[in-house]
Amino acid sequence: MLRLQVQLPEQYLQATQEELSERIATAKATLGERVFILGHHYQRDEVMRWADARGDSFRLSVLAQEHPEAEFIVFCGVHFMAEAADILTGDHQQVVLPDLNAGCSMADMADIDSVEEAWESLAEVTDIERVVPITYMNSAANLKAFVGKQGGAVCTSTNARAVLDWALHREDGPRGKQVLFFPDQHLGRNTGFQMGFNDSDMAVWNPRKEFGGLEEAELKNRTFLLWKGHCSVHQRFQPEHIQAFRAQYPEGIVVMHPECSHEACELADQVGSTDFIIRAIEAAPSGSVIGVGTEIHLVQRLNNETPDKTVISLDPLVCPCSTMFRIDAPHLAWTLESLVEGTVRNRITVNPEDAHWARVALERMLEIT
Repeated sequence: MLRLQVQLPEQYLQATQEELSERIATAKATLGERVFILGHHYQRDEVMRWADARGDSFRLSVLAQEHPEAEFIVFCGVHFMAEAADILTGDHQQVVLPDLNAGCSMADMADIDSVEEAWESLAEVTDIERVVPITYMNSAANLKAFVGKQGGAVCTSTNARAVLDWALHREDGPRGKQVLFFPDQHLGRNTGFQMGFNDSDMAVWNPRKEFGGLEEAELKNRTFLLWKGHCSVHQRFQPEHIQAFRAQYPEGIVVMHPECSHEACELADQVGSTDFIIRAIEAAPSGSVIGVGTEIHLVQRLNNETPDKTVISLDPLVCPCSTMFRIDAPHLAWTLESLVEGTVRNRITVNPEDAHWARVALERMLEIT
């Protein structure tokens, strides 16, 4: 998705980290309770140090909702996260994304036109009333609205199993025969296996091919239709990374995010969401060496915050989330100082209809879990 971020003034681009820190601190103090800064776990430390709250995308949006005194919610994350915050916060609050180019490649792999086309194609060959659309939190607001309209729900990596179980055994409508799950195929597949399903119950829907590249029998009989999407960071973690870690640290612990491939997750000791990974490292015995399959900034922060343990990335190239990485101290300083001057930069808004139906999908998720 194309988003146009204006070039920062030279005063921010040429400033030292010390100068930026002073400017951010001054602007933040001037704004006081009028501003609430949210920092996603994958943010770089130069940004995270200024966050009033840190967490995953949904948790941060809920926290924003719990701070109605804040006129401005500065979301140091990516575009879909800021949209979720706008959906959940009050009309008197304005959500700001410091860099409009901070998108999410996974979220962009499923757009509303492609999903609606897939839905229409499915309706040609199967009972569409028995298909439940489920979108991962890492998706645009209009996709959340789509599943809200079509009787589906949103899920997170923490509650994906509960939401998928609801979809296939729901009591508030036609019992689901199939789930169309987007945009991340790996979370859908890993969760399906946890529920006792296998490869024969799943098919990958390729939005670039007619009928997803699937035969009619597959479209009718597969329980899980998994969108061909992935996280550019988590897909990097491969079985050979885990094998190399175990060769070097035979007593080490491997913890993976469920956005990683099923082949890699099968070899892990533990698999779970970002919050799960944080808790797993906290619970590990002192002296443990823990290999983690998730974004490098979180891995490094966890290593720094648990000096009695060694926390390392399973990927030797330690690739960061390139879009999340766009949020930096210059953009944060520019955003905050603009607010002090009375100018709201990069406001993120969701149109009322999409906001309504997206909220329906989110509320269904909360009712389920």
